[in-house]
Order: sequence, then structure tokens, then C-alpha cells
Amino acid sequence: MKVTIHIWDLPHRLFHWLLVASVIASYITAKIGGALIDWHGRLGIFILGLLVFRLIWGFIGSTHSRFVTFFPTVPRIAAYLKGRWQGIGHNPLGALSVLALLSVLAVQVGTGLFANDDIAFEGPLFNLVDKSFSNKLTGWHSISFNFLLALVGLHLVALIFYRWVKKTNLVAPMLTGKKKISTALAEAVATNHVKEFGAMRFILSLIIPSTVAWGVSGGITQLYPVPGPQQTAQAPSSF
Repeated sequence: MKVTIHIWDLPHRLFHWLLVASVIASYITAKIGGALIDWHGRLGIFILGLLVFRLIWGFIGSTHSRFVTFFPTVPRIAAYLKGRWQGIGHNPLGALSVLALLSVLAVQVGTGLFANDDIAFEGPLFNLVDKSFSNKLTGWHSISFNFLLALVGLHLVALIFYRWVKKTNLVAPMLTGKKKISTALAEAVATNHVKEFGAMRFILSLIIPSTVAWGVSGGITQLYPVPGPQQTAQAPSSF
């Protein structure tokens, strides 16, 4: 017998699908280039905001969104490999995949902020580093994208495997927030300390990433202009 439980809260699901759409759009705009390269940069800043949101939500979100709930510790991984793990959220290997994806995306966004294409595009923080270091970060930006593609491929393979081999639909719960599990499993993982979705915590989780995105997109430099290494300093004429 199975029961339906609520597992993924609305902010978690919105983050997931906005991230999927943003990464796809970022890839397309980068490949097409031209006038769309500016949109590639804007999407990168948006993805940065999403990643900051997920980091915060991983600590103050609802139960199954919290890192402590699914972090892939060695005992959890060992239990999963031995078939003894019990849980209703990310399994330990799935958690490894999620954390790897978020980490590579963080590297992608972080390097992209300082990158340049030697033609028309410069990341929003390009002026804070010298050109040679920007070129190096641009190379890392390209290399890390290959890792991202590999992880996305593994993610898709895992979804197909679970759908057709294990007969478990992992996509539907991320759309509806609900998942069907056995009554025995529900009783085994039942807890009295479930953290529900909180409106105030959600608002806080929006304010911080929005501020970060505003800051790196030029908000801070507009308020406090600071000459960067790219600008050539001129000595006073009296010297």
C-alpha cells in the first residue's frame, strides 16, 4: 500500500525549473553569440542569484530541501550501497550528483563574472582583475562547461534509469511536490520535526540573492566607483 506525501516545497521546485531553463538559455545564447552574448551575461548573473538562493534555502528551507537531510555522508553512502538506506528525498548518490552540479555551476558563474571574449563581451567584474588573469578565468569557464555537460548527461541517464528500470518517476514530484511511497517507508522515516515552508524565510532567501545579483551587475560600483587594474593610473602633474 502506498501513501502520497509532500516532499518538495514550491520554492525548491521553482529554483529547479528556473535553473534548468536558465542553463539551457545560457548555452543557446553563448553558442549563437553576437547580440545575444549580453543576454548570456545577464543569465549568468541570474543563475548566480539562483545558486545563492539554493545555498540559503539549504539551511532554512523545508525539511527535504535542507542539506543536513540529504548530505551524502560516508555512512549514508555505505548504507545505500548495501541496500540499507531509507529515505524519501535525494538518495546519497543522487545527493552527490546534485552537489556536484551546483559546485560546477558555481565555478561556471564565478569565472564568467571575470571572463572576456576578446571581442565585445566582458564579465561584470572584468575590471577588478588584470587581462591575463581574466583570460585564464575565461579558459576555466570553458573547461568547466565540459564538466557541466557530463554531469547533466549523467543526471538525465539516472532519470531514465529510475523511470524505466526502477519504475520510479523522479520528474513528477519535482513538478507537483508530491511523491508516492510505501506505508512502511513513510512510517520508518516519520519524524515530528518536519520543517514546513515559511513565508518569512522565503522572503529572506529572496532578498539576499537579489542583493548579490544587483551588486555584481554593477550596483556596488555605481554607488562606490573604484578604479580597477584595467584602468591606467596617471600620476599628478606636480610629480
